[in-house]
Amino acid sequence: MNQGIYAQQLELFDLFKPTSLIVGETKFTFVDLFAGIGGFRIPLEELGGKCLGYSEIDKEAIKVYQANFIKDANSEEVNLGDITKLSQLPFIVDLLVGGVPCQPWSIAGKLQGLDDPRGKLWMDVFRVVKANQPKAFIFENVKGLTEPRNINSLKYIINNLTASGYVVKYQVLNSYDFGLPQDRDRTFIVGIRNDLEKCWGFIFPKPLNKQLKLYDVIPGIQQSNFIKKKFSPKVLFDGKIPASRGRFQKIDELNDFFLFSDIRDGHTTIHSWDLIETTAREKLICQTILKNRRKKIYGDKDGNPLSLLVLETLIPELKLEEIDNLVAKEILRIVEGQGYEFVNSKISSGINGISKIFLPHADAIATLTATGTRDFVATISIECQEPEAYKQTFIREIYQKKNFRPLTAQDYARLQGFPGSFKIAENETTAKHQFGNAVSVPVIYHLTKALLEVIL
Repeated sequence: MNQGIYAQQLELFDLFKPTSLIVGETKFTFVDLFAGIGGFRIPLEELGGKCLGYSEIDKEAIKVYQANFIKDANSEEVNLGDITKLSQLPFIVDLLVGGVPCQPWSIAGKLQGLDDPRGKLWMDVFRVVKANQPKAFIFENVKGLTEPRNINSLKYIINNLTASGYVVKYQVLNSYDFGLPQDRDRTFIVGIRNDLEKCWGFIFPKPLNKQLKLYDVIPGIQQSNFIKKKFSPKVLFDGKIPASRGRFQKIDELNDFFLFSDIRDGHTTIHSWDLIETTAREKLICQTILKNRRKKIYGDKDGNPLSLLVLETLIPELKLEEIDNLVAKEILRIVEGQGYEFVNSKISSGINGISKIFLPHADAIATLTATGTRDFVATISIECQEPEAYKQTFIREIYQKKNFRPLTAQDYARLQGFPGSFKIAENETTAKHQFGNAVSVPVIYHLTKALLEVIL
């Protein structure tokens, strides 16, 4: 990684800077549960923590963890193994931390919650906390744990931890607010033993005042400092702002990314009929299907095949030959007994293996995941400020000229705030999986820093 860029990150995170601590001085002890590759450990050690033991069962993750942290074969640090077999630890510890497996509450998972074997690992967390009574704990999970469908599971977790003798608080923190250009919401559950003097004094850290752009973190992509033009919603959305717009989709600016999808629309949505030769009539047919496929009068699904009979009522003088041509171009396909739908009918799959392409000056990339994404980053920026020309400029200058690339495992590491010296897994796919599962280092740094002010 470019050392100048990384130095900016370190300054922003307030990490790895000289402190008042004497080298080797231990300020507190901790145990790294669900340790993964050590996202918690990096900032905790920087804050003066000493790891007494770690628990992890993934063999590939353990290899990376040990390569980075267990330098001495005679280390006194304990490999605690499987948390399901843990109870009383062989030492007294100040802080328990860990990213409890999140798939039971993740949209990307099956949403089985505490009924999922991984969700039941919370029972092991309760047991270890109760048996060892650390001064405090920090547990991380997906944002979905706090959503209405999982509220009973969250209450159950909070009540059990509270009953073990702790003042428990939780909050969703976003990695972007702590200096990373990644839109990553995660739930953090913090508990402080209720016999400590300041047990009610903990406050979650506030967002930092500075943020980085993608080009500050990812090497080899163009830097640009142009001022973005403002538009009225009438210009960008024809006066109707979509309710589903996210935090990084401004209502008065052009998006900093392009979404490849035939089942959505917008000023930066790229459709398959934009990428291959199609007539104005074919584009009209596709747009008509796009606008009507989700209407309840045509079915209960979130997107329904439309029969030829329905299409004939929507498109004047429609001929079967026109539909057949779109099938031949692999834009539409026939669903037996139902009608026609788009071939590219999943947002996650995108088009031609691309879901999104983010521009270098974007504030944040989408959440990195363990299962991987089909997100790419453009290597050049486009400073086009005209909505009507924006999409075509992107297709011509970036997509057709292949001025974009996939994210690498090293990019994942940077976007999660891992130091440049961190040794990653040799296999690219494995490394991406591990970083997608990891916590964001600067978030943990600032969260733990706030906690230590209360418990030490």
